Amino acid sequence: MTEQLILAIDQGTTGTTVLLLDPTMHIQGKGTCEIPQSYPAPGLVEHDPEAIWHSVLTAFAKARAQAPAGTIAGIGVTNQRETVVMWERATGRAVAPAIVWQDRRTAGRCEALREAGHEPLIQRTTGLLLDPYFSGTKIAWMLEDTPGLRQRALAGDIAFGTVDSFLVWRLSGGKSHVTDVTNASRTLLLDLASLDWSLELCRLFDVPMTLLPRVCASSGLLAVTSGVAGLPDGTPITGIAGDQQAALFGQGCFARGEAKCTFGTGSFLLMNVGEKPVLSQHRLLGTVAWQTARGTSFALEGSAFVSGALVQWLRDGLGIIKNAADIEALAASVPDTGGVTIVPALAGLGAPHWRPEARGIICGISRGTTAAHIARAALEAMALQNVDLALAMQLDAEHPITSLRVDGGASANNLLMQMQADLLGADIVRPAMVESTALGAGRLAALGLGLYSDPGKASDLNVSTFQPRIDAAERERILNRWREALTKS
Repeated sequence: MTEQLILAIDQGTTGTTVLLLDPTMHIQGKGTCEIPQSYPAPGLVEHDPEAIWHSVLTAFAKARAQAPAGTIAGIGVTNQRETVVMWERATGRAVAPAIVWQDRRTAGRCEALREAGHEPLIQRTTGLLLDPYFSGTKIAWMLEDTPGLRQRALAGDIAFGTVDSFLVWRLSGGKSHVTDVTNASRTLLLDLASLDWSLELCRLFDVPMTLLPRVCASSGLLAVTSGVAGLPDGTPITGIAGDQQAALFGQGCFARGEAKCTFGTGSFLLMNVGEKPVLSQHRLLGTVAWQTARGTSFALEGSAFVSGALVQWLRDGLGIIKNAADIEALAASVPDTGGVTIVPALAGLGAPHWRPEARGIICGISRGTTAAHIARAALEAMALQNVDLALAMQLDAEHPITSLRVDGGASANNLLMQMQADLLGADIVRPAMVESTALGAGRLAALGLGLYSDPGKASDLNVSTFQPRIDAAERERILNRWREALTKS
C-alpha cells in the first residue's frame, strides 16, 4: 500500500513553497518557485496572477519529483491574505494585475472613510481598522479603474478572491468559488459575529456581493481537483487558511494566550484569544484564527509591514550586504548599534501605530558609524517593532506572553532571535522546522481528511529556546531610544 501524502501549498508574497507531508507531518518532498514583483509607481505593488499559478505548478512538480511514489490524499492551501485577484468566471482569466497586500494606493479612500466616521462600525463588525492593507478598498479601486469591470461584476461575470480563492478555482477547474473564514476576515467585509459577508459593509465599500466567494470553514471537504497536471481529478482540498493563521495552527498555538511571530517580508504576531473575538483597545486587529469541526477560534494580530524586507533593502538598495544571510555576521561584529536607530517605515507603519504616511528613517549616525552598526540597527528594529505589538497585545488580551514561538526565514538568524528575547523580556521558541505556514495548511488538511481528530496530537516540534540576557534597565534604555525615533518618522 502506497503512503498517503498531504500536499501543502504555501503561496507567499515573494514565491510559492509546496511540501509533501506524510501523516506525521514530516516532509517527504519540497519545491519552491519565486514570483516576480511589480512596482508600477511609488506605493503600488502588483503581481501577475498567472505567475502566481505558474509558481504553484512549478513548486508542486519539484516536490513531487522528490516523492513520486506516495498517493496525495488531500490538499491544504495557505496564502498571502489581503491581496486582491479578479477573474472571468467563464474563462478563469485574470482581468487585471493582483493588487498586493503591501499596496498603498487606497490610502486616500481609507482616510475619507475615517473622516466620515465609519471606522468604529468597521472595527465593531470586522475587528479590523481602516487601512489600505485590507482588501475592501482595493476591490472598489479595481472595479472603478478597469473600464467596464463594475458592470461585468454586477452581471455576475466576474469573481473576486484572495489568493486562496483564486488557487482553489484553478485547482477545481473553475467549479469551486470559495474562501475560508480566515481569509474572509481580512477583507473588511466579513461580520465576525455571523462569520458571513456583511451586506452593510459591502454597500459601504461599494462591493457587489455577486463578486464574493462562499465562506467556508478552514478544515473539511472544501473542493476537489479537476484538470490539474499531476493531480488525479477528485483529489480533495480539505484545508485553507491565510498564511499567518496557518502559521499559528502549524506552531500548535491551540490554547488561549499562546502566541507566535512570523518573520517574513513583514512581521506578524498573533495570539490565540479563544472562542470569542476580542475588540482591541490598542489598535490591533481582531481576526478569525481558524474554524474546524471542533469550533471557531479567534486571534489578536499585529503586523509590521517591513521586517525581512528591511534586510532585502540593505542588500538591494544600499549594497551593505551581498546576501541576506550575511547580515548576522556583519551585525555581530559590533557589540551594539553605536546609537543608531532605524525606523523601517518603508511602507508606512502598521499596528499599533497605523500611520500610512510615515516613512523610514535612520537616526543617531555619527562619524564612527559603520555598515555593521546599520546592519545591527536593522535587526534591532525588526525586534523592536514586535515588542510594540506584544505589549499592546498583552493589554488587550489581559494575558501575558511568557514565551513567543517564531518562524519564517529571518527566524534562522540567531542574533535576531536573541535580540528579540532580550527586548521582549520573554523566551523565544523556534522549531527546528520553520516551515510553520505550510505545516499549518498540512495539519488543517489532515484534520479535514480525518487522519486525526485532535490537532494537538500531531507530531510535536523540536525547538530551540532563546532566553533574555539583558536587564530591565538596559531594555528600557533601548525602548526609549526607539520611541523617540518613532516620533521622527
